[in-house]
Amino acid sequence: MSGDDRPTMPPVRLPADAELARDALAAPLFAHAVRLARWAGAGVPVGAGGELLDEQLKSAASELGLGAAPEELGAVSDAWNLAVDTGLLDVTEDGTDSADTAPGTPLDEPVGTARPGSELDLLEEGNPEEVLELWRNGLDSVLADAATPSFEDLLGGIEGAVSQDGTVNPDAIDLDSIDWNPEEEAEALDSALGGLYLLTVGDPSVAEGSMVPLPVLAASMVVPDDMDEPTDEVLEAVSEVMMRLDEQFRLLEPTGLVEYRPVDEALTQEAGEDSELPADLDDEDVTKYGMVKLTPLGLHGVRERMREAGIEAPLVGDLAERPAEELLAALPAYTEESAQGEIEAWLAARKSLEAAHELLAAARGSDEEGPARRLSCQQALSLAGPEAEPALRGVLDDRELGGLARVWLAERGATDVPQPDEEMVFWLTVDTIAAQLRTVGEPEELQGLVQGLVDQHAGFFDRAWRVDHPATGEVLEAMGRVHPDKSTAKEARKAAFKARSNQA
Repeated sequence: MSGDDRPTMPPVRLPADAELARDALAAPLFAHAVRLARWAGAGVPVGAGGELLDEQLKSAASELGLGAAPEELGAVSDAWNLAVDTGLLDVTEDGTDSADTAPGTPLDEPVGTARPGSELDLLEEGNPEEVLELWRNGLDSVLADAATPSFEDLLGGIEGAVSQDGTVNPDAIDLDSIDWNPEEEAEALDSALGGLYLLTVGDPSVAEGSMVPLPVLAASMVVPDDMDEPTDEVLEAVSEVMMRLDEQFRLLEPTGLVEYRPVDEALTQEAGEDSELPADLDDEDVTKYGMVKLTPLGLHGVRERMREAGIEAPLVGDLAERPAEELLAALPAYTEESAQGEIEAWLAARKSLEAAHELLAAARGSDEEGPARRLSCQQALSLAGPEAEPALRGVLDDRELGGLARVWLAERGATDVPQPDEEMVFWLTVDTIAAQLRTVGEPEELQGLVQGLVDQHAGFFDRAWRVDHPATGEVLEAMGRVHPDKSTAKEARKAAFKARSNQA
């Protein structure tokens, strides 16, 4: 949480606004909407609500190089509606807004005229921020549509409302029996996009371009965190969410928000009351159930929506002008790539020697976060230039910083670096393990490190419990938990007790 207790997302690295704007203009739905707005020229007659009439719909399809197939005409209508929703097109009737159209007007008769709107002029000027704002406005409209079930889906749950041939029976419709909550639907879709955002910025493989299996995303929304084996009921709920997401991502892909590989059509046809997601999907099978990832433009769009909802969603580079203390405190939560970007931006705003002095000063401290800060300091200094060397040499005798200074100098082939005494070696060992425990818990690598330390130093624990470090007891206790040899683990626990007694 941030200082004001608002939810906080991990930082994300985004392209420049100019590149994102180009992506927005190239997104199929948006590109078609812009093209149709220009095609409207001196004016196009429209029906109630600004809808294209049949004749104009076919002409618009021809303008976009599309045919008369239902799905192609549907894509044309979607693009036209987006142009209307975003102000790329203005729709008027006799000089008044089309919203004033009298009820009962036939849908196949012209009631107004659509002309290029003022927002189209903004696109011509090419301001990236305005292009992105227009794209986000269009995205809001599409997201609202995606969160709204079709009329047929709404009626599907009402017995007798829809016959097998698709005919609607008005007498069977009871609006009170329709199980649909618009706010819940919108929240569910936002939750899915938020989960996808979190996977993208927090999972290195997804950040590097891997797609997320749709069952994984659906399960993250349905399966309780403390459930080891999902029940049949939970698997059925996951299946329902997954099929709903499949419909929604199909609608959203043309906006440029996501890349999407839909659920296999054969599986879609099989979906029904008896259809349930298998509990033991292998890697090959899972791809048949849909794969999705946010595009860079999609990350931008979801990030803006979260910020509007009061969620902190920082950008890599936001800390460039902030004090070193803030940088070091933030880095443990970053992915490796994001951390490198943040450090590079921070160093670029300072001279190397000045930056090194600031980082080293911020790394000091005997508080609980001190070890993690020093680990972050070492990470940041690894990207500093050779001009930083005087600052590192200046702390060689510092118990807290002398170890990391020696590592930095040794990695650069520096000469005349004094060997650390035994006290500094043990202090650095405790500090390093404490930093790992604080940032990543007890990783598998810790066992190998502990075994190596004990094997290399005779009487390791007898020396270690005397180390004057606030985390000595915690570190020795962790070593006792991970060491595979029972007698050695017992020795570590005894040393932990001595350390705590010594510091009491």
